[in-house]
Amino acid sequence: QVQLVESVGGSVRPGGSLRLSCAASGRIDSYLMGWFRQTPGGDREFVATIGWSSGTPAYAESVQGRFTITTDSAKNTLYLQMNRKKPQDTAVYYCAAQDAITWSGGEYSYWGQGTRVTVSS
Repeated sequence: QVQLVESVGGSVRPGGSLRLSCAASGRIDSYLMGWFRQTPGGDREFVATIGWSSGTPAYAESVQGRFTITTDSAKNTLYLQMNRKKPQDTAVYYCAAQDAITWSGGEYSYWGQGTRVTVSS
């Protein structure tokens, strides 16, 4: 069983930066870790993912070059550094975890509670 606890989000002006964190409990050596977001009135969408052991990241095209996903194995924590924020980045952000060994596609198994990020002037 994996539990994920996200940091509090916040408000930022367009062009600003914000970092989210997600503390994980449980053993996640073989896990894929990801960030997703749900915009007001929209579906949940993929933002970024990283292999906990490999450290190999992947990004949605909409955030490529602006967001960076990283991990800190000493703290068992996942991060999402968001730079050059845009109003369309306003959403509830969720961290998620999936055991890559047992995964055959589809939704990740474990989710954080979600944290709201607002980008507005």
